Amino acid sequence: MNNLHVRKGDNVKVLTGKDKGKTGKILATDPKTQMVLVEGVNIATHHIKPRSATEQGGRKKVEAPIAASNVQIICPSCGKSVRARHQEIDGKNARICAKCGASLDAALKADKADKKAKKAADKKSKKAKDEATEEKVAEETKAKKTAAKKTTKKAETAEVPVEQGTDGKTE
Repeated sequence: MNNLHVRKGDNVKVLTGKDKGKTGKILATDPKTQMVLVEGVNIATHHIKPRSATEQGGRKKVEAPIAASNVQIICPSCGKSVRARHQEIDGKNARICAKCGASLDAALKADKADKKAKKAADKKSKKAKDEATEEKVAEETKAKKTAAKKTTKKAETAEVPVEQGTDGKTE
């Protein structure tokens, strides 16, 4: 049995133990040992020993894994802790809420879609910024070129003094 009923990113409720009733997001899963790491749940203190003269020792609070059987998924649509039913939708296996029938995987898909949309918007705004800076640079170089042309024309049109020979005649 290597599959878990929960996945990374699911919101879950703790059913047993010292943190019973707490909710959190799953940070990591280990199907082999049937353990999950839940954000803000089962906090353990790790004592850190300094390894060099510059490092500082101390105590660090970290989340410790708990058994996957001790957590239950929170349905994003009905907000209750529920069991997951499995159903094939469009040729893919999906997890379904046992109480309201909503897809539990849709929330993850929506998060991914939001991230993709945000990434696309960032890319678009960066492209617009790049185009604006390119236009600005092009205008500056054009202004410099026109200024350079004006100075060379002035130099060409300036009167050159006529040299006179030693006998007083112009050459």
